[in-house]
Amino acid sequence: MTRGFYIGRFQPYHNGHQTVLERIAGWVDEIIIGVGSAQLSHTLENPFTAGERVLMITRSLADLDCPFYVIPIEDIRRNAVWVAHIRSMTPPFEVAYTSNPLVMQLFTEAGLAVQSPDMYERQTHSGTAIRQLMLNGDGWEHLVPKPVVDVIREIRGVERLRRIMEHD
Repeated sequence: MTRGFYIGRFQPYHNGHQTVLERIAGWVDEIIIGVGSAQLSHTLENPFTAGERVLMITRSLADLDCPFYVIPIEDIRRNAVWVAHIRSMTPPFEVAYTSNPLVMQLFTEAGLAVQSPDMYERQTHSGTAIRQLMLNGDGWEHLVPKPVVDVIREIRGVERLRRIMEHD
């Protein structure tokens, strides 16, 4: 049994994440998905709550042919003990999947196997770019799975993002 770990902020969960997780599902028996910065929400960089992001991911992966667990993980802002924090919050895993250089370094120093899957169209499939499209009133829906569109509409996420941007 091989269990893999993949972490992101998923602000919002998008087609790039979906593509990477579908690939990972072919390499492991189970996937742990860490929702990073779980304590943050209602800001321009982190507009969605951990629970909303869990909904986006869970609904988007409903047909994935691999068991998965979605676990919110709060930041501790102490890199030297970050991997121990992750391990305390998740089931055991053998390999971490990430393209973030710092995260790769931290897992490597902790003695874990690290794989860096190819990212999917990173320029357009980034949370920052998608949030900017939302703010500009431009089309963003094609960059995320349909269940994410549904969740964002359900929670009035675009309106929230625009309201957060306003100044008094």
